[in-house]
Amino acid sequence: MSIEMNQKIQPQQAEADGGAHVKKRVFSGVQPTGNIHIGNYLGAIRNWVNSQAEYANIFCIVDLHAITLPIDPIELHTNTRKLAALYLACGLDTRYCKLFVQSHVHEHAEMSWIMNCYTPTGWLNRMTQFKTKAGADPDTVDAGLYCYPVLMACDILLYQTHYVPVGDDQRQHIELTRDLAQRFNSIYKQEVFTIPEGQIRDVGARIMSLDDPLQKMSKSNPNLSSRINLLDEPKVIKQKIGRATTDSQRLIAFDPERPGITNLLSIYQLLTNQSQQEIEAEFAGKGYGDFKAALTERLVATLEPIQKRYYELINDMPTLESILKQGADEVRPLATATLNRVKEVIGLG
Repeated sequence: MSIEMNQKIQPQQAEADGGAHVKKRVFSGVQPTGNIHIGNYLGAIRNWVNSQAEYANIFCIVDLHAITLPIDPIELHTNTRKLAALYLACGLDTRYCKLFVQSHVHEHAEMSWIMNCYTPTGWLNRMTQFKTKAGADPDTVDAGLYCYPVLMACDILLYQTHYVPVGDDQRQHIELTRDLAQRFNSIYKQEVFTIPEGQIRDVGARIMSLDDPLQKMSKSNPNLSSRINLLDEPKVIKQKIGRATTDSQRLIAFDPERPGITNLLSIYQLLTNQSQQEIEAEFAGKGYGDFKAALTERLVATLEPIQKRYYELINDMPTLESILKQGADEVRPLATATLNRVKEVIGLG
C-alpha cells in the first residue's frame, strides 16, 4: 500500500480501535432477506461476537444486493431493520463494530460501476451462484444479478479489508474479489486495494437442514420446518426438532453415514461446547426422544435472551435508526478515501 493511501486510512483504523493500535479490518455483509436461523448464528454471527474485540469490524446490511431479485419495498425496509436488531441482540457491540445499511453509503454503488468496467465478463460467466439463482432461463433475469459479484467485491475493497468471514459457498466470491483487486493494482502499478483473505471456519460452518440433512440450512427453503429461526417461540422449536430427520437406528452417535442425527448432534455440540465423546456418553442408552428434548431445551435457553433484546430494539426504532446512522457516518470517510483514490488513479474528475 502506498504511503499516501496509508495516510488516508490509518486515522480510521485508529478510531475503530480506540486509538490504541491498528487492528486488522474485518468486513461482512448480509442480505436483509428471510429470517436469520440457528445455522447463521452458530456458523457465523456467534463467531463474530466472540472475536469482535480483536478486529476493527464493519458489518453491512447489503440492501442493494437484495434488489437483484424481486422484493416488496415494505418487506425490504422492514427486514433491514429486523436484521440490524438481530445482529445487535446476538451481541454485536458498537464499541467494536460499525453496523450500517449499504445504501446509506453511496460510495458502494459508485465504486461498483467503476469496477464493472475492470471486470472481464468471462469471470462473471463462471460464477456458480448466478447460474443457481438465474434458474433455467438466465436471459430473463436483470443485469444486477449478473453483476452483483462486482458490487460484493466493492463492498469489501472500499474498506481496505483484511479478512472476510464467509461460508464455504462464498469462497468463489472472495477469489473474484482478490483477482479484481490484484488486476486493478497491476494495471496501474500501485497498491490501491488491500488484498483481502477469506476466513472460512470448519467448525459449525455448515449446519444442515432439519428435513434434509444433505442440504445446508437455508433461509430460502420454503419448508419452514427445515430450520430453527432465531425468533421461533419455544413451542415452535419443540415441534421442529421433534420432526427433524434422524434414522431408524437407536444409537446416538456422530456418524457421517447417518447425516440426520449427526447434524442434530453437531448443533448440540456447538451449543454446549462439549466434545463428541462427552455427548455420546451423556446419551448412552437413551433414545432420540431424550436427545431431542435436551436439544430443544438448549436451543430455547440460547435464544431466549437474544429474543428479549431483539424485541426491545425493534420496539425502539429511533434508537435503532440512530445506531445505523452512526455506523454509516463512521465508515463513510474510509469509503470516500478509497473511492477518491481510485478516481484519482484512473483519471476521473
